[in-house]
Order: sequence, then structure tokens, then C-alpha cells
Amino acid sequence: MQYVNLGKTGMKVSRLCLGMMTYGSKTWREWILTEEESKPFVKKALDAGINFFDTADVYSLGESEKITGNVLRHFGVKRQNVIVATKVHGRLSDDINDRGLSRKHIMDAIDNSLKRLQMDYVDLYQIHRWDYNTPIEETMEALNDVVRAGKARYIGASSMFAWQFMKAQHIAKMNDWTKFVSMQNHYNLVYREEEREMIPLCKDQGVGLIPWSPMARGFFARNSKSGAETTRYKTDGFFKELYGRDDDFLVANRAEEVAKERGVTASQIALAWVLGKPGVAAPIIGSSKEAHLDQAIAALEIKLSDEEVKRLEELYQPHPVLRHS
Repeated sequence: MQYVNLGKTGMKVSRLCLGMMTYGSKTWREWILTEEESKPFVKKALDAGINFFDTADVYSLGESEKITGNVLRHFGVKRQNVIVATKVHGRLSDDINDRGLSRKHIMDAIDNSLKRLQMDYVDLYQIHRWDYNTPIEETMEALNDVVRAGKARYIGASSMFAWQFMKAQHIAKMNDWTKFVSMQNHYNLVYREEEREMIPLCKDQGVGLIPWSPMARGFFARNSKSGAETTRYKTDGFFKELYGRDDDFLVANRAEEVAKERGVTASQIALAWVLGKPGVAAPIIGSSKEAHLDQAIAALEIKLSDEEVKRLEELYQPHPVLRHS
């Protein structure tokens, strides 16, 4: 396994982060795997040297966090030997305050997350989205207090506009509060809008990139519009919202061409492309089949040539900005 610093911090993370959204409750999503089903994936990740695990309070409405904590304890992992990340923002119940980035919700949410994880702290506490109903000053001060209380070692952000991210960082700097060290943004071969502003900003400021959906939620495993439709494809509303334009299939087919030449899968080529981008620390991979996890780990050894990168990128067409709220 390869390891890099997360942004400008001294914390070393594996070049792949195992996304724990896949593990939780089937009542939340049909394609979710149970705790028992998740164990082989976490074990394989640990054996491969992956030390970075990402979840969120909203995943299976807390069940993913419970599983993350339970399974790491099941395998006897020492707390200091893993990097555990979770997120706050999403709606967890019908209670009017059980969502967003108010001081009240953040303080309640971190305690609830730690209880579910059975941990004293998380290494990375991330805001899942921007909260348009709460002043960012309130959010940043609350996050600073979470860090000062020892409940989180670092804070990070997720999909938002570059001006929002820089506003938050500026407010933190002006008040001598903790700043974000990472950006978990949406970035892959068929969605590259982050290259316009967010990625250049993060590279300039030394903020580590941990992209979500680096293989487009399995899109590259479906090599044509008439490809096999999995349970996840049929039931994952995000998938249909994010991917499936005509030009997306052109890019996927090009990835398939390069993959055949290499004797690997199109998904591995897509992941290798993300891994090769400057500033990217650890793409977040989800896995519901062990073979897919094996392939993702093997993709670390794929180094694309400049010509291959050009071929993969040349068919891309601009997309509407998606999932910033």
C-alpha cells in the first residue's frame, strides 16, 4: 500500500479510502450490505494496508457508523492505527434540528457519532454539504470547538462551490479557528467540473482531495446503455441523476478500449486516472463485491501514459454542476 500526507497535515493516509456507505441497513437502500456481509471487505482492506475509512451519520441513518466501529473492533484494530472519518449535515429524523450545520446540531451530532462508532474521537470530521440556513461563522466556530474538545483531530468539507469553501477558510483564519484540511468532492472521468475552480483552489492551498465516486458508482462496469442493470443501478437514485448522458457512454467506452489494451477493467482505468491527478490523496472506493475491491487495490499499480490520459479525456463534455446542495 502507498501512503501520503492528507493535504498539508502530517497525517498519513492510504492512497485508497474504503467508503462505508455500502454497509448498513437494507431498509435504507436495497443494495446495502449487512454488518456480517461487510466483514470480508474490511478485513481485505486492512490486510492490504488500507488505514482510511469514511462514513457519515446519515448513511443508513447511523447504522453505517455502528458497523464501522463494530467491525474494526471485531478485528482487534488499535484505534491509533486507523484513520476514521465521518460527516455531519444530513437529515436524521423528523426533528427540525436534527439536520444542518447549526451549533446545536453539530454538538449533538458529534456526540451521537462517537457513541455509534464506540470511539473517543474521529480523525476527520467533515461537513457533508453547505448549510444555506446557518451562518458559516456559527458552523466554523462549532467545528473549532469540536476539535478543541478533542472529539476530532481534523475537519474537512465536501461538495460545495469554491467561493463557499474559501469563505469558510477565510473566516476560520480571521478568528484563529481550525481550518478544513480536506475536500471530499465529486470527481471522476465522466464528471470533471471540479477541475474549473475547486481542484485548483485546493492544490494552491494545500488542501487534500479525497474524491467520492471516483469510478462513478460502477458506471464504468456497464460498458453500454444496454448493459446489465444491477440492483444498485435500478434503486440508486443518485446514479441516474449523476450519470448516463450520451457523452458519458462515449467516455466509458474509451476507458474500455484502454482497459482492453492493458488487460484490466475499465473501472481500474477510471480509478488509475483519478489517482494520477495532482492533489488527490485518497479516492473513496465503495465495494459490494470482493473482486471489485481486489481490482481497486490492483489499480494502484497502473500508471497511465500521457497519451492514454489524453485519449481518456478528449471526449469529455461539460456537465451541469451537480450535488452541491
